[in-house]
Amino acid sequence: MAGNLTLPDPSAFGSILTINTKALAANFTLLAAKSAGSICGAVVKADGYGLGLDTVIPTLSAAGCATFFTAHLSEAIRVRELAPKATIHALNGLPPASAPLYHRHNITPVLGSIEEIAEWQDFVSVKPDAPPAVLHFDTGMNRLGLPISEAAALGGKFSGPTPPFPLAFIMSHFIEGEVEHSPHTARQIAAFNAVRALFPQTRASLANSSGIFMGESVRHDIARPGYALYGGNPLAGRPNPMHPVIRWQAPIIQTGFVNPGETIGYNATWTAKRPTRIATICLGYADGYPRAASSSDTLTGGLAMYAGHQCPFLGRISMDLTVIDITHVPANTIQRGTFVDLIGPDLPLDQVAATVNTIGYELLTHLGRRVHRRILVES
Repeated sequence: MAGNLTLPDPSAFGSILTINTKALAANFTLLAAKSAGSICGAVVKADGYGLGLDTVIPTLSAAGCATFFTAHLSEAIRVRELAPKATIHALNGLPPASAPLYHRHNITPVLGSIEEIAEWQDFVSVKPDAPPAVLHFDTGMNRLGLPISEAAALGGKFSGPTPPFPLAFIMSHFIEGEVEHSPHTARQIAAFNAVRALFPQTRASLANSSGIFMGESVRHDIARPGYALYGGNPLAGRPNPMHPVIRWQAPIIQTGFVNPGETIGYNATWTAKRPTRIATICLGYADGYPRAASSSDTLTGGLAMYAGHQCPFLGRISMDLTVIDITHVPANTIQRGTFVDLIGPDLPLDQVAATVNTIGYELLTHLGRRVHRRILVES
């Protein structure tokens, strides 16, 4: 695709994100198969990890997904518009006075404090047809969730003959599920199993993308994959079992040449040590590419790829433009309008993230609004 990508519209000249919906669906199918015996949902927060809910929800729904997780209530309401019959959860707790909205849009609240439980209980007492809720227990993240010390008392209340309100399930969240043989993960699994024993008739959810690959004992009743759906590797340090979903490319605006001693970009941070062929690409931090990937005379930054050739970034990434080194690309193969890869077959998402000292989650969710989305239905 590099070099011969057709622009959808000359006015859209800029970086292009190709989203392979067939690969997205295949990733859900793979994760659902690994979750055999459990419901496999999909975490679609942050606008479907940056790919767009309008694309992600119909694709996953067609693949058989009927359970979705968002962070904010506003996201959940948008998912409801796209998936009228789905089960939808908002993970970030119950905002004050928001219970009527959960009821109106049939969204499942995830409750992580005694205060939230009390507010939801008060609401359900006058609206008994409200959706069931989820109890989120903190098993070590220390971010959101009910303390383990509350589990016994709550288990007694919800397992009794008159529970405060219906429960969909209980859940917790891994600290570092992607790290193989993590002692944190082992402690969290043990803590969650102890909590679940206090809710013997309630379903449970613990497995994220990485947890799905840990085995049946971790999957419980409902799996919540996110990053892996979008092509990220759920198995740190091991081969990625997922299909790549995105390809990010940027066009060359201009080519040129600098002599030894000349500098490139703002603040002259990079100085040519040899005669260097350069290309300026239509990409900057306003498109979501991290400015931290800039290079200097002492630091190596990010890179682009063209036809198997590495093209390192030269100097500072600016708001709209980045300069790359095309010295080693065969002459006359790159010109104005040629596209280079930023994430693609030779630059996997997780590799790019590591190169620029971040994580793939951040790259996906920071994709700029002006990046043109090109939907690829067939690979």
